[in-house]
Amino acid sequence: MTIQETAEYLDVPVSYIHKMVLKNKIKTIDDGYQVLINKDQFSNYFDQVEKYRATIQEYLSEPIPPDPDIKDED
Repeated sequence: MTIQETAEYLDVPVSYIHKMVLKNKIKTIDDGYQVLINKDQFSNYFDQVEKYRATIQEYLSEPIPPDPDIKDED
């Protein structure tokens, strides 16, 4: 994939992909004409995002326990 295609795939700005390439956070191959990025290197990222979303959803779906310090003064 090109940098433009990668930005569209990850739904991030092209400038962010450029920064990550310069910081060596994204592995690239330079074929002399353009910088190419392997799509498979992002599968681990998507797996982590899905696990995080599932954890957050599980946390948010737990009922709020009653507070033992609340006293009814009616």
